[in-house]
Amino acid sequence: MKYTRVPAWAGITAAVLAATTACGSVAAQKTADAVSHADTIMAALTRASDKTEALGSAEVETTTRLTATGGKPVSMDGTYSWGDGAALDVQMDTRAAQMQTLQDDPKLTVKMVDGAYYYEIDPQPSGPLQGKHWMRVDVSAVMGEAGADNVADNADPTAGLRYIGASKKVKDLGEETMLGKKTHHYRGTVGAAEINASKMTAAEKKAAVKALGANGGTMTCDVWVDGEDLPVRMFQRGGGMEVTMDFLKFGATKPVKAPPAADTGDLTEQVREQRDQSLGQ
Repeated sequence: MKYTRVPAWAGITAAVLAATTACGSVAAQKTADAVSHADTIMAALTRASDKTEALGSAEVETTTRLTATGGKPVSMDGTYSWGDGAALDVQMDTRAAQMQTLQDDPKLTVKMVDGAYYYEIDPQPSGPLQGKHWMRVDVSAVMGEAGADNVADNADPTAGLRYIGASKKVKDLGEETMLGKKTHHYRGTVGAAEINASKMTAAEKKAAVKALGANGGTMTCDVWVDGEDLPVRMFQRGGGMEVTMDFLKFGATKPVKAPPAADTGDLTEQVREQRDQSLGQ
């Protein structure tokens, strides 16, 4: 079995999650009295953030492009849940996930629940995955303790709404039709200065700044909000990645549950060791 393939896949999953959650560490400013143009934008984004946070889950389609892998699109479609802890249940292309050595099916099911990733695999003839249909890896083994805490504390995939709210460069790009719906388009950009001036913890600030990339990078987020104050699409660019997230349905999704422990092989320590080696720890 080629365990060296596991961290590569785990890194792709982590990058997708990081892009949809890293910005959530920045709190939105509440704008009860929207008297200026900037305040009006902030009020609209706050309404959308509050409403989506309350709904707790959504059926989502995402496409991620990573500079490190040549910009080839990687899609993840399924359920994101943030109402009772961070969770997701998605499908993606097995080859794009670099998991074809462990899964023959062209589609791969991935879950994140209770602080761990679960990958559906074909039962292996030997090793820790012998006879198992699922592989488990702690989120912390992939993203580090600070990154795992950031995901757990900021699981709302609409965190980019709050991220835009923290930006000092918010633009109102007007009305547009997106996915067949009439929407309003907003864009915000944030850098290390805004992050460091926020109320994030020191660990969260460090992780967020790292996500921006080297040389003082920035993250730009676009959001299209419909007439019901719900996001229809979000697009994030920065830190060596681009992520498009389409919201198909909010709320009333099935709870994400971990696979049976008896049918799961744990590779957390193997992945943690390889991550530490790659970081020189």
